[in-house]
Amino acid sequence: MRLNILIGGEAGQGINKISEIVSEILIDRGYYVFNYRDYPSLIRGGHNFNVLSISDKPIFSTESKLDGIVSMDRLTLIKHKKFLKKEGFIIEPGKFVNLGINLNIALAGALIRILGIERNFLMKRVKDEFNNKKSLNAAEKGFESEKFKYSLKKLKNKLILKNGSESLSLGFIDSKADLYFAYPMTPATPVMHFLAEKQLENDFMVFQPENEIAVVNAALGASFSGARVMVGTSGGGYDLMTETLSMQGMTEIPLVVYLASRPGPGTGVPTYTSQGDLDIALRGGHGEFPRIVIAPGTPLQARQKINEAFYLSEKFGILSVVLSDKHLGESDFSFFPEKINPLKIKVKRKVPGEAIVKAISYESNSLNATTEDAKVTKENADKRLLKYESIKKEIEKFESIKIYGKKNSKNLIIGWGSTTGAIIDAISNLDAKFLQILYLKPLSNEIRTEMQKAKNLILVENNLTGQLGRIIREKTGIKIKNRILKYDGRPFESDLLKKEIEKCLKKN
Repeated sequence: MRLNILIGGEAGQGINKISEIVSEILIDRGYYVFNYRDYPSLIRGGHNFNVLSISDKPIFSTESKLDGIVSMDRLTLIKHKKFLKKEGFIIEPGKFVNLGINLNIALAGALIRILGIERNFLMKRVKDEFNNKKSLNAAEKGFESEKFKYSLKKLKNKLILKNGSESLSLGFIDSKADLYFAYPMTPATPVMHFLAEKQLENDFMVFQPENEIAVVNAALGASFSGARVMVGTSGGGYDLMTETLSMQGMTEIPLVVYLASRPGPGTGVPTYTSQGDLDIALRGGHGEFPRIVIAPGTPLQARQKINEAFYLSEKFGILSVVLSDKHLGESDFSFFPEKINPLKIKVKRKVPGEAIVKAISYESNSLNATTEDAKVTKENADKRLLKYESIKKEIEKFESIKIYGKKNSKNLIIGWGSTTGAIIDAISNLDAKFLQILYLKPLSNEIRTEMQKAKNLILVENNLTGQLGRIIREKTGIKIKNRILKYDGRPFESDLLKKEIEKCLKKN
């Protein structure tokens, strides 16, 4: 069983609350949900929509065809009715025009009735959150306005619902970090908001300086003093930070950066999604210096990989970049909760107050004095590069790649980051396996091994030029000819992606 329901309206009407209420009721009843958010760069007005996908089996993406539309305005039907299946349903706002701000509560009630869920689950949820007569009456009126179309009986699954930003923030808390520095920039901002709410109870600080340059310089200074520090930004902010990231490469002061990618160049389409920032994550900054780049593909991975980023950054005095995007950061995923055993991050280096400590942006000798000596310059560069060998060995403790699908298949799909969910769903009934690359720098040697075992290779990326494919070719010498690239600011829909994969397989 799978349903895809679009909920649309203007910014400010409360479409996210409809998705939230319905999702939480479904989760309590043991159903898997995935919620995708689509919105323009407007505070009010415009056209916003969510696609809420529901299943009795694990689900990680949306599809292109709709089983239902919940419309808060006329524009929603104009834009999306053509994608509605023949037997699909529509819930319109006309019956509830006098409910004012409680319109979304009524529509949530109507949707719950169509899904075949009993009234008491709806009323309890609304009472727990709002506990006022108008909201309860709106929920009741919405519920009574429709008839059962489905019958979603309670399942035994014990699931939780989180988005990537929440989970990534929990990884920061797991790491016992001290400071989070950020300047607001979509789609990184939700992490700052989540952590700001949690700072007092978890004994850390969230600080917003005046711009991204101040953010990264303050962060590097705080880390120099012995604090465990993370910075959050998107592509334009990361560009501004690169001079200081280069300074990190010279000083070897530990630093973790959360880079939430969005479409560029320039301002691009700032509230949409892209995997276009892989190149700057791998290479942003002048000079040559080591770094780690990690790209989680699910909320659980986001939590784990932030913790690993802190551990590796502190152990090796290195820049750790955790690369994500709007789709992973703001989509809601359901999954079984797992016991988290975070790595302990210990600051063993000398810090000011314990000893005299120097860190400068110039090349320096053994006394930390500025030098331009050719021999010392070369020796220092060699030492920095040599770190990769130790880092590679350390990363063997962690999951640097992950295989899904039919393990013995000769058809190999390769991807990273937020494409993970759509690829998993797309190959569920195909003779194919999926290689998810989690550590993009350094790359695992297992990637070459998996590629050599395959007959057909297919690259899937949410960018224009296949940036991962170029990196793989650079490191392995293997060119991936079959490429499925999407770069319109929207994520892959799993049913359409499946068709594209099948086309590639038929060609070969």
